[in-house]
This record gives sequence, structure tokens and C-alpha cells, in this order.
Amino acid sequence: MSAGIKVGLIGAGYIATWHADAVQACPDAQLSCICDVSATAAKGLAQGYGIAAYTSVEDMIASGTVQAVHILTPPHLHHPIALQCIEAGLHVIVEKPVALSAAETQEITEAAKARGVQFAAGHNFLGVPSYQRLKTAVQAGDLGKVSSVEVTWALPMGPLRAGPYNLWLLRDPQNLLLELGAHPYAFAVDLLGELEILGTQLGQPVTLPGGAVRHQSWRILARAGAVDVSFNFSLVETYDDRSVVVRGSSGMARLDYAADTLITGSENTADLVMNPLLKQMNLSWQHLREGLGNATRQLVSLNQKSPYGLSFRGTTNAIYDAIRHRTPMDARYDGAAALRVMGALEQTLAKTDLPTDPQPKSGTPKPTVMVIGGTGFIGRNLTRVLVQRGYDVRVLSRGKTGPFDDIADHVETVSVSLQDKDGLIQAMEGIDAVYNLAKSLDTTWEDALKNDVGVAVRVAEACLEAGVKRLIYTGTIASYDMSSPESQITEDTEFGDMDERNLYARSKAECERRLTEMYEGRGLPLVIARPGIVVGEGGPLQHWGIGRWHGAGAVRIWGAGRHNLPFVLADDVSDALIRMMETEEAIGQSFNLIGEPMMTALDYFNAIHQATGARIKVNSGDLTSFYAADGVKYALKKFVLRKKGVVRPSLSDWKSRAHFAQFDNRRPKDILGWRPETDRSAFIEKAITRANLFGL
Repeated sequence: MSAGIKVGLIGAGYIATWHADAVQACPDAQLSCICDVSATAAKGLAQGYGIAAYTSVEDMIASGTVQAVHILTPPHLHHPIALQCIEAGLHVIVEKPVALSAAETQEITEAAKARGVQFAAGHNFLGVPSYQRLKTAVQAGDLGKVSSVEVTWALPMGPLRAGPYNLWLLRDPQNLLLELGAHPYAFAVDLLGELEILGTQLGQPVTLPGGAVRHQSWRILARAGAVDVSFNFSLVETYDDRSVVVRGSSGMARLDYAADTLITGSENTADLVMNPLLKQMNLSWQHLREGLGNATRQLVSLNQKSPYGLSFRGTTNAIYDAIRHRTPMDARYDGAAALRVMGALEQTLAKTDLPTDPQPKSGTPKPTVMVIGGTGFIGRNLTRVLVQRGYDVRVLSRGKTGPFDDIADHVETVSVSLQDKDGLIQAMEGIDAVYNLAKSLDTTWEDALKNDVGVAVRVAEACLEAGVKRLIYTGTIASYDMSSPESQITEDTEFGDMDERNLYARSKAECERRLTEMYEGRGLPLVIARPGIVVGEGGPLQHWGIGRWHGAGAVRIWGAGRHNLPFVLADDVSDALIRMMETEEAIGQSFNLIGEPMMTALDYFNAIHQATGARIKVNSGDLTSFYAADGVKYALKKFVLRKKGVVRPSLSDWKSRAHFAQFDNRRPKDILGWRPETDRSAFIEKAITRANLFGL
């Protein structure tokens, strides 16, 4: 048999890796190329698979190297790209939501039919193995006459509370349902057929920076024939429950599609004494079977077959089996199913009273300050404090919009690639001070040198050529060796040997080294800031600077959690950053921005309980065990999976995560006149109570 269908991925974001791995594992497909408007993103992903990279759909099509494409771009681009690829004779697999309306979905379906190519919707959770067991049980009548189906998507959505706010799903009130509703609706449509939406109820609103309101809970009532259907969406910091519950006359089934488990319950004919015991024993056995099965499968596959990964593999295999063998598309993913799902989403939106976003303030900002990374947690806070203090700001962002509609008369958002030096120089016209808060999360040192260090140097060179008077660069305290409780760190403390440190700490240290060379050799007007563990309004509940989180309700902290942590309020960080711009003596200096020592990790979580009533399960984390587990993962990735650029773990690096060392914060006080919060109750009010960590 000839090689499989040649596949290209359009879009190199987070979801692309899941698609790429699924295609690689599919016997009927062959991963051929990656296409993304960002050359860095396209090449970075393509190199990991040893395939070609393109920066335009036109170039990819012209290359003749693909027969099918996965469209993984933001949803508003799905429709035009799908039509373009169909016209070129390519099969198209479109991530959910496949389009923004039923009309667009219909047009894609008809275009594919007319051109003689296949169109499939990326409703990947229908590919979870346990869902096939549920569907078989329903169709076989094992549950009796089905009377109701309840589909739940309860998963915290951090961006609603902590950003980034320029994501597509937050740009319009309807986008949340279009983005999240496709999966739950696909289950109901596949099990029951056409849906009739009866009504909706919204709750738990949250106000985004800029004044737009988004609702974090949706309750939707529907009907499919004689079956009652309900959909429950909850996006606050809640226990993860993504499930399908089917109730029938003979039994009930609960599918956990995020964990790939299926539990069924039914009556038995034992007497009243034994009946409840046997029922619970049956449920217990099923839970044990499902848990052991999943754990064994992931262990044997080296976590290559996680439930989420299996959902993509199941979907991809079904789609390419149909494409390669020229059989009808699997009904779970075909155009008819996509239309039913989109039609139900449209019905829902028609019956929902969505809030209207406020109009941005009008005006023409005259910015003298630029913030790179202005849509992140610290960047948003800094931008707003700058405006409060009378500065107009130019924010550099990936998109053309930012969370500043309420102060748009003082904030100008521009989209410039950090790889484009000429574009950066042009964007710095009229700018006196530049804040570089950008960071990249890379997986190899080579990528970090390009995407983090290279960008930092390029921004600095642009500042020199544009005549900027001050560049404030944000490094990180993570670059210090904080593994010893006996250490006290000042700005004069050396970072030490960085070769075996984690990539983030090592990369930030290298950025500082090269920028300092430019200060000493070329007169770069540089100031370096190293914030500690930043907390406050707009920050996340699940802060990984404190520990490893397991959902919103459990965290394994780094170490025993009994030593003071280097917390600092976001407002205090912004105050210090502005003082760095306004204080002449700051040039050439570095500043560790650490608040007054007042809370351990255990204190912090006790304060959360006292302030909010939410008790988070907190376990201490043995750092040697973390290191040993990381060492095993390193060996498996390097020698079994043959991955390149894997970073060797070190025990001191893991101990540094616990922030054992204490900090001396006198320099920013003496030189900048900085006064971080000293009152514990005021700190808790700003860091926890007013931060709305749970979204409630």
C-alpha cells in the first residue's frame, strides 16, 4: 500500500502539537508541513518533526506537498481558509468551532461536495474510546429507554480572570459558547440527533479590564425528540467535571470524557439488605477497572496515550480511514454533524440575552511610554498605573486589540512582530521609555536563544537606534540560586553556573548578561527589574511560583511551605517600575522587587481560606522526589523517545523553586524611594480578597 495522505497543519499554536502527534501515529496519514503566518512558530514546530514550514497558505498549496490540511487558526479564519483549500482540491479537517454560523458551515460542506473532497469537523472528544462504549450501550438498549441526557463542561478558565484578554474567545460575548459549546453539543447530536433549544440562563458575570462583561456559567435546556437535554457550563475556579450523563429506564451511565472513563449503574434483584451493597460494590469495581486501565495505558505508552491524546488519535484515525479508502466520512465528523452542532449553537445564541460591550473611549493618545508585553498580568497593571499617573502608553501586542477600552483615549495598541527590528524602531517613534516585559516559554536552549535572548537584544538595539532614553527590562529572581535557607540575596549576588538551570531561569540570565554588555559597551540606558512572586488583582489563583497545581482545589507546594516567600503586590511592582523610569540614578542598576517578608506558602493558603471560605488541599512537596521524577522523565525523553534539546534536571534548581533563600530589598528603597506594602491585613486584602481568585 502507498504512503498515507500527506497532511499540512495550518496554525502552529498549542493545539497543533496534539494534531501533529495524532497524524504521526495514524497509519493512513503522513505529516508533511506546518503553515503559520509567524515564521518563528512555523519553523519551531516543523523542526521538531523534521518537516517543511511555510508562512502562507498560498505557498503551502503551491508546493504541492499536501493532500489534506488541518485548519487550526482562530475560528474567524476557518471559513475563508477552508474554502481556499477546498478550491485547491485539498481535504479539510477544521478545528471546532468549524465556522461562526450555520451558513458558513453549509458553504464549506457544499464546496467540499462540489469539489469532490472530504470535509470533517474536529470534534475530537467523540474519539475518546470510552465514548464509543457509551454510544454502543445506548444503541444496544443497555440503559433501557433513554429519558434525559446531561452534558457538563465545568473547567476553570483562567483567562477570564487573569488574561490574556486578547484571545479570540474573549473578544465577543458569543465566542465563549462557540468555542466551548461545540464539544458538549457534538455529544448530544451524535447520540440523539437534531436538537431543539428551549432556553438559556446566564450567571456568575465577570467584568474584564475595559468594562466588557462575560458570564462564567451557562445553563441551557434543550430537547431531542422525547429526550430532555441539558448543558451546564461553569468556568469559575471549580472542580473539573467534563461529563455526559445518560439516564434510561434500566440504568444510568456517566462518561468522564476528560479522563476517558465510563461508569454504568443499574438495579439488581437482590433483597433489600444486599441490594445497596452489591450496587456500590459494582460501582467500586468499575472505578478501579477504569483507573487501573488508564494508568497502565499511560505508563506503557510513556504518557503518549493520555485521554486527551487518545481523543485526537481516535478522531484522526477515523477521518483518514475514510479519506484514504474513499468511503463516506464517519458520521461523527461529517458535514451533516457539523451543521447540526452549529445550528444548535445558533439557536442558543438567538435565545440568549448577551451583554453589549461598551464602546472604547475615543481620543488620540500621545504616548511617550511603550510597554512590550502590556497585555500580560504585570503589563496590564503597569499600563493602568502609568495612565493614572498622567502618561499615555503605546502597548505592543500580538493582536490589534487589548484590555484597555475604558482608557483607550490614553492607550494605543499596536501589533508589531518582535522579530521585526525595523517595525520596532518605527513603533518607538516619540517614545522616551520602553518596558520589555516579554518572555517566551521554550523547550530547547536553541529556541530560547532565538525567541527570548534574541528578542531582548533586538528590542535593545531598536531602542538605541530610535533614541529611547530608558529601557527597563524585567528579568526574574528565578535566575538566582535560591536553594539554601542560609542565603540572603541582594542585587550583587551572582547567578552562578546556569548550565543546568531550567530554561526560563537560564534564558533570563543570559538576556541580562547581553543587555548589560550593551549598557557597558554601547551606552544602552538600561535598568533591570526582577519581580518576586507577583500577586494581586488580575493574577491567577493557580500560581505556579508557589507549587504544582492539580485543579483549583489541590496544590503540592515546593518544599514544606514553612519559610517566608518573596511575595510582592502587582501594584507595588508597577510603582517600582515607574520609579525606575523617573529616577536618573536607576540607569545601570538592577532591582529585586520583593515585598516585606510576611507570609509562608502555608500562611498564604490559610489566608485564602479565611478570606474566601475556600479550603484548598495543600500538601508539601519533597524536592528530592520532584528531582528524581524529573530525572526519570529526562531519561525517557532523551533515550527512549529520542527528543532533542531535553534539559537535564538538577537538584539545586528544584530546591530553588521553593525560594528557600531570603531577599534584601533595601536597594529599591534607597535609590528609588520604593515603599512596598508593610501591613499584613492590607496585603491580604489586595492579594486575595480584592483579587477575586475564584471568579465568584
